[in-house]
Amino acid sequence: EVQLQASGGGWVQAGGSLRLSCAASGLTFGDYAIGWFRQAPGKERERISCISSYDRSVSYGDSVKGRFTISRDDAKNTVYLQMNSLKPEDTAVYYCKFAQIFGGRLEYWGHGTLVTVSS
Repeated sequence: EVQLQASGGGWVQAGGSLRLSCAASGLTFGDYAIGWFRQAPGKERERISCISSYDRSVSYGDSVKGRFTISRDDAKNTVYLQMNSLKPEDTAVYYCKFAQIFGGRLEYWGHGTLVTVSS
């Protein structure tokens, strides 16, 4: 059974930092590209960052570029999102998504973790 355990959300003042983690089990971690998404109240889910499997290439949405950093530790089956210089508009539920890069192209979503940034 595939399980994705997201953690690290919470409350922080504007300008602060948080680090989100998403630990995976039940899958071959290296076979997946991983993305972080977020959904604010009343808004659509937004992809904010992703990291590939083999070459570790990364990409960021314009709203978080320069402030957030995605990384993965294949030895720990965990992906991270370091969030710095947080703004109230970063308030959202954050989700990790695993996408298999070949074969069945399976996709899995982690449960969300809430990030609240106060002004």
